[in-house]
Amino acid sequence: MPSSHNFNKILPKEFTVKNHELYIGSKSITQLMSDLGSLPCYIYHKNSILEQIAKLRTYLPKSIALHYAIKANPMPQLIQYLAHQVDGFDVASEHELKMALNTTMSRQDMSFAGPGKSLAELRLAIKNEVLINCESKIELQRIEKIAKSEKLNARVSIRVNPDYSLKASGMKMGGGAQQFGIDAEQVPQLLKNWPQSHVNFEGFHIFSGSQNLNAKSIIECQNQTFELAANLSEYAPNAPKMINIGGGFGIPYFPKDAPLELEPIGENLKLQLEKFKKRLPQAKFIIELGRYMVGPSGIYICEIVDIKISRGQLFYIVNGGLNHHLSASGNFGQIIRKNYPVAVLSKMHVPENTIATVVGPLCTPLDLLGDRMPLAKAEIGDLIGIFQSGAYGFSASPQGFLSHPSAKEVLI
Repeated sequence: MPSSHNFNKILPKEFTVKNHELYIGSKSITQLMSDLGSLPCYIYHKNSILEQIAKLRTYLPKSIALHYAIKANPMPQLIQYLAHQVDGFDVASEHELKMALNTTMSRQDMSFAGPGKSLAELRLAIKNEVLINCESKIELQRIEKIAKSEKLNARVSIRVNPDYSLKASGMKMGGGAQQFGIDAEQVPQLLKNWPQSHVNFEGFHIFSGSQNLNAKSIIECQNQTFELAANLSEYAPNAPKMINIGGGFGIPYFPKDAPLELEPIGENLKLQLEKFKKRLPQAKFIIELGRYMVGPSGIYICEIVDIKISRGQLFYIVNGGLNHHLSASGNFGQIIRKNYPVAVLSKMHVPENTIATVVGPLCTPLDLLGDRMPLAKAEIGDLIGIFQSGAYGFSASPQGFLSHPSAKEVLI
């Protein structure tokens, strides 16, 4: 029976198979589990992250800065490591901001986005000279009030809700009515009435969607973003210093997914930079990515603790579930649930002649990690791995749900 996933297509170079067992770097999964001593766990591999960043550096223009969106994976050790690999950090909470401030990353290369920022969050960003992506007229008023009271100058960009969205995205964050940003048609008036003091206008943040595998859609959206930024800059109190064009670069999760083609995106960006350098002469351009950088580097590992057949259906019951990996269960942004790439880690490349459903230990029918998918015949004690788990896994999951133990995270 053919595999439901082409692992050769999606796995990083550091993930190999020897004698049917998964190796990560130089160690077998058996060795790694012996070293770690506890399951379930997430493993993230540094070289696999570097592999993704190297692809971006190869195909995208060198003048575009690569920022990491910490929300994709906020593991503290990972953030410390990435501070030396990327050009900036984008945060979405006070805790993420404090983690970023605790690294070697320049504060001039940090930005803070998200609706409903608290006064404490705004004050922390202003005091540390972190760029605030302003999401509303009221937020701008709060920023001005805090900056005046602290006798400081706030660095502010406008997060724009464009009148278009990134087509074929897993999650749309632009176009239509949104809690994110300020509607594009409202931005000119806001810029005309920009505060006279204590608030420095720096540019625009225009984010339209995420998890996109269609290069043509990304190119079309980026072209619209360049045009929108140039048009809005005509109303600005000063020339923009930065334009964050968002990201949206996806990774393949499901059987029919094909990896994103970076080359045409990079070629088009070079043309756009050349085209708009006269209209936006002082602007530094930023791409903000999270999932694309870290998603392929991660694997979630759990152990089969029971095997049962219920009315003809085979179940592999494991000791980890949606409380650790909500995305794989289908409850984090999927409209229709699809199976993530799942495998029996000691029986890689073995004929998958068994149809099995992988479920966790939680007392809810939602605890589903793999639904009736082709897998190798397994035994109690075998390890199950869910690949492409480096982003929106551990931190995006309800670790306290039903009071089961939390998963472990390891960066190797």
